[in-house]
Amino acid sequence: MKAELVANFRETKGDDGFTETVIWRVATPVRGSGHRYKYSLAFVVGGECVLRYDNEAGKGDHRHIGDAEEPYTFTSIEALLADFDADVERMKR
Repeated sequence: MKAELVANFRETKGDDGFTETVIWRVATPVRGSGHRYKYSLAFVVGGECVLRYDNEAGKGDHRHIGDAEEPYTFTSIEALLADFDADVERMKR
């Protein structure tokens, strides 16, 4: 199976912000993750990435909030998108 693009979109958030979402379904799990998705979700404000969820090979599922990095428990694509959107909304306030 080749990698299959599941989502690839950008949304404007306020005057100087946007989110970018890229999700792939992959043949085998990314090293460090137990599911068959490779993803990167970012919230950028004023040219600076202030929030990012991803599952970089070897690190597994995690998120970056500012300079801090912490584990993220992936359960489903729907939950991933909902968790990311909730964090974006909190950061916009």
